[in-house]
Amino acid sequence: MTVRPATAADLPALERLWRAFVEEMPPPEYGGVDFERELAEIAALVRDGVALLAEEEGSPVGFALAHAVGPRTGELTDLYVLPGSRRAGVAGLLVRELVGQLADQGIEHVELDVSASNSLARTVYARWGLREERTVLGAPTAALLARLEPAAPRAELGVVYVQTDDHRAVERAATAFAPRIGSPGVEVDPPVNGWIAVRDAVAGQDPAALKRVARELSDRLGAVVLSIGIETGAVVRVVALERGSVVDEYLSVPEFHGPLQPGDVIALAANATVLHRLTGADPARLRSVARTALTPADLPPPLEHAAAIAAALGLPSPDR
Repeated sequence: MTVRPATAADLPALERLWRAFVEEMPPPEYGGVDFERELAEIAALVRDGVALLAEEEGSPVGFALAHAVGPRTGELTDLYVLPGSRRAGVAGLLVRELVGQLADQGIEHVELDVSASNSLARTVYARWGLREERTVLGAPTAALLARLEPAAPRAELGVVYVQTDDHRAVERAATAFAPRIGSPGVEVDPPVNGWIAVRDAVAGQDPAALKRVARELSDRLGAVVLSIGIETGAVVRVVALERGSVVDEYLSVPEFHGPLQPGDVIALAANATVLHRLTGADPARLRSVARTALTPADLPPPLEHAAAIAAALGLPSPDR
């Protein structure tokens, strides 16, 4: 195995190796490869940068290209070895010779770009001593435009469901509690399927107040109570209580309000077993509907999402 400087006479061999590299890589999401531009850049690096060719018995099997990007910084732009010659140290030989030549030019620091999905290459580079120094983010323009579209008017929602048919008892308890949260009053719906919905304008805009209403009703009535709320017009929260104690809590985007410990993220997923015991909801249906995600954009619109969860739990629609 030999490694030598590439010259203009080696451009056809470099093009064959580079095309083999492109064949192995998945096509970029943002469009096709500009072959003419890429090959022109390779020719420029052979002329003005550092270009190396690895040969085995006179046949090209790999190449590496680099150039200076500052007085003391160099960039490894290309590194490729044919599949049949890998795991024989060819890439290491190329990079060692390339870094040596850069060092002779006064280069003290070497950088390279690597796809986040290329875990094998990242492992090799880490073994050589390269480490992540900055992160480059990217996205298709269509996706960015969709995410940056002006938001629709904020949807606010807060409904408490009490598992009982005793309308008078719920109305009495809710009416007594409303003044304590500064509410002018509450609406108590007639029972539907064994549930009574309590709607309060103040609690609907304040997640903490909504939770207090649910806890108060559950404690006073000794009943199973669920609250469904939409917070900041973006995420859905469900709280289940039994005799005044929270037994399950779900948030559609667990880290929407800030980073959490992994255990806390898991805890904010809906517990289908507990909710089945409290409401009789089908666990499989509930799991399919009460999903969690990294961002609200990865879930249905919040009002639609809240209504689907309510339906899965057998509750009256939260949005009437």
